[in-house]
Amino acid sequence: MIYSQLTLALIMGIFVGGLAGYIGSLMMTKRMALMGGALGHLALPGIALALYYHFDVSIGALIFLIFGISIIWGIEQITNLPTEAITAIVFPAAMSVTFLFLPKGKAIPALIGDISSITYKSMLTTSIIALSIFIITKKIFSKMVLMSISSEISKVSGINTKLYNFLYLACIAITIALGVRIVGGLMTAALVAIPASTSKNLSKTLFSYSYLSMFFGIISSIIGILLSQYTGIEAGPLIIISSSTMFLISLLLKKRS
Repeated sequence: MIYSQLTLALIMGIFVGGLAGYIGSLMMTKRMALMGGALGHLALPGIALALYYHFDVSIGALIFLIFGISIIWGIEQITNLPTEAITAIVFPAAMSVTFLFLPKGKAIPALIGDISSITYKSMLTTSIIALSIFIITKKIFSKMVLMSISSEISKVSGINTKLYNFLYLACIAITIALGVRIVGGLMTAALVAIPASTSKNLSKTLFSYSYLSMFFGIISSIIGILLSQYTGIEAGPLIIISSSTMFLISLLLKKRS
């Protein structure tokens, strides 16, 4: 079956945007929304290498995310430096490495994403991975919320907090790696945080909060990609602008309610 480039981009945007919104609601609950931006910066060297050697940017991003997180964890084990200080060292270093390998003319795709070269294979692979991460996140969602409320109660309830934290961080890292395809390494925090913030303004239950976050993630991706098709502007910024617009509308609706 032959798919147009727009169709491929829309399918990928629906899966990635929906996943980012859903997992963003959990990150907001645990006050970790800005972590998406930090990980996006950490993924930039992998994106640069992927563009330089012509392989999938999501794979490059994920490799460097794992590598970077491992470095941060390793430094924490051998020093008394706080995580914030280590982050302040590692992230600028990652940005510097990015520009050593980033091919000329490829800065825009690396920083704000590029959906113009999506293939059927990359769309299918991304969609399957996104669906898998959604299923895993859904299974651990309630336990992660309980852990954010009280780690003591979680342990008494028999929850393996180390295992669930590992799964949670792995899901975030993979979501960010998928997100850089459509919004680049600079705007991943917005991809996960804004739909969740919009949903929080309108939701009254945890269930509606998480699924409205996913809905707003999907809608903003669709609108941004369609606007990109008709304006010629890169989809990444338009997705974030669409998401931000919905957030502003949600503020108005919240004031009226």
